[in-house]
Amino acid sequence: MDPNFAPDVRGVAGRSLAGLAGLRYPCSMLQTGDQAPDFTLPNHKREQVSLASLRGKTVVLAFFPAAFTGVCEKEMCSFRDSLAALNDLNATVLGVSVDAPFSNAAFAEKNQLNFPLLSDYNREAVKAFGIAHDDFAGMPGYTAAKRSVFVIDPAGKVTYAWVGPNPGVEPNYDEVKQAVTEIGASSKA
Repeated sequence: MDPNFAPDVRGVAGRSLAGLAGLRYPCSMLQTGDQAPDFTLPNHKREQVSLASLRGKTVVLAFFPAAFTGVCEKEMCSFRDSLAALNDLNATVLGVSVDAPFSNAAFAEKNQLNFPLLSDYNREAVKAFGIAHDDFAGMPGYTAAKRSVFVIDPAGKVTYAWVGPNPGVEPNYDEVKQAVTEIGASSKA
């Protein structure tokens, strides 16, 4: 077995994420219980946003491969439509792609997105989170983000980690909301 790959990566629900559609994920992919790496990226208004500045809040990081693609549009609109419920749970939603801030701004405007889209054009966050999709769409040398969602608690720990088996699969939005709800319940206990 290749030592650079993990045969069994589990999400918050304990279901295996590896092996789906024959894929295996790098060991460096963040898992539940890991400390989330800090990053500072420009949002779609070209303002710098750092993960460290959001300590004390629950953060939902939704990485998506590319703006203006069907599944990415549906995913970001689903987060837009559930934003009020997530905000009520003291959660901040951030979309992250490797697209330029200008593309993300047009994508956010077209879809009336009411949360920041961060531009990881240097691929720093996708590499730090272990979700770089090299040679995306058969384009040698082009690296996008794997469709993935991480829920990070107020202390900066990953409490939910999901990576799609391929770019066409959306996250389970109920699981994401449940992960956020569980953080709120544990902080009140």
